[in-house]
Amino acid sequence: MDYAASDVPAFLPALPEILLALGAMALLMYGVFRKECDARETSFGVLGLFALVGALLITEPNATVHTFGDTFVVSGFTKFMKLLILLAAAAAIVMSLTYIRREKMDRFEFPVLIALATLGMFMMVSANGLISLYMGLELQSLSLYVIAAFNRDSGRATEAGLKYFVLGALASGMLLYGASLIYGFTGSVEFPAIAAVLEAEGANIGTIFGIVFVMAGLAFKISAVPFHMWTPDVYEGAPTPVTAFFAGAPKVAAMALVLRVLFGAFPAMEAEWQQIVIFISIASMVLGAFAAIGQSNIKRLMAYSSISHMGFALVGVAAGTPEGIRGVLIYLVIYVVMNAGVFCCILAMQRKEGYVETIGDLSGLSRNQPMVAFLLAMLMFSLAGVPPLAGFFGKFYVFMAAIEAGLYPLAVIGVLASVVGAYYYLRIVKIMYFDEPAEPFEQPMPGELAAVLGVSGVFTMLFFVYPAPLILGAQAAVGALLP
Repeated sequence: MDYAASDVPAFLPALPEILLALGAMALLMYGVFRKECDARETSFGVLGLFALVGALLITEPNATVHTFGDTFVVSGFTKFMKLLILLAAAAAIVMSLTYIRREKMDRFEFPVLIALATLGMFMMVSANGLISLYMGLELQSLSLYVIAAFNRDSGRATEAGLKYFVLGALASGMLLYGASLIYGFTGSVEFPAIAAVLEAEGANIGTIFGIVFVMAGLAFKISAVPFHMWTPDVYEGAPTPVTAFFAGAPKVAAMALVLRVLFGAFPAMEAEWQQIVIFISIASMVLGAFAAIGQSNIKRLMAYSSISHMGFALVGVAAGTPEGIRGVLIYLVIYVVMNAGVFCCILAMQRKEGYVETIGDLSGLSRNQPMVAFLLAMLMFSLAGVPPLAGFFGKFYVFMAAIEAGLYPLAVIGVLASVVGAYYYLRIVKIMYFDEPAEPFEQPMPGELAAVLGVSGVFTMLFFVYPAPLILGAQAAVGALLP
């Protein structure tokens, strides 16, 4: 059910975004004027702000509301994606509490920047036009560039931030060029108006070029091949909690934006954009599977893993059906929860001399910390898609959607890429359980990491027992996206 903007005060649908913006500014001022304010204080402030915004989102009605001149939309789909973004961002802040103190980067701006990035992601999810899309994308990106290089004393972190900034600016330029082409050939920047023009007049070469450039910019944000080149270096160089954040929330926001753009503005051009999505899906799955095999740094391995998983999620987008989109949403939830658990284990890889990141350092973990080894093994099996763990069902839904849409080669390539990818996940399990023990990590694991890891492990192992809430929630979100 749609309401006109005049039926409700224009600002009310954007109340979560307004609260996030005001809360972030207030916490920033608090940090500036309170002497010796550390990240822990503002972290709890941001977590409280996230809880308030989450409660507001949950109590919002599911009706679709357009406002701000039809450039901003709120619906069941946006609610679903925003709650997932909040979950991923909150997990990243919780996981950072001990790390940033030990690494001497305990500055109050860190959680505030994550809150501002989350605000940008919220705007991306609700964008209903090319201008609001770009505003959200840039607000998110500028915050991410800063936190990638937040550890000023680390050359690797500085290099990661610089690479991310330069390549991100290139991707933004490509997206802007595509948006200008689309505006030039359709005469509008709002998604519904663009869709109406293309439905009436059909596609032309200029609009097709525009879609290609816009998809290139969005593919950069989800680390899809061939715009993935920043991912391994930034994942390795950035502080580990930042890497955990990059692997979750921004991927969800960018994938939501891909769905809104393709199904909101270009449903009449499905035959054209489907070819683009199939290509980047196959390329991402294959490159992610093979490039990760030779990695020795676990953060670089997780970078190629994320590239591969975004390829799997794009299989559902390529199907172009409600079942495919439902599969994408379920996949994203499972992916975010699994990744949070894995990065908790990576953050627990610390010895007296500091944090270590080499896969070989996990040798004999099953003897030193059997519970951590067991949960990490379960998460690796799940990432590999081994039934009955949650990761299997994520892949099952997107592959079934591809088969029902007649995309048999895409589904077959996806299954083969999963088999190849299973090698490097199972290699980690083998190192933990069968290799000679290395020097043990510091024990016990910090309480906040243990809590996030426990929730992630239980969800991953027991998802098959009661998957109905997630499936029904994703179904309702799809209904709002494709009314």
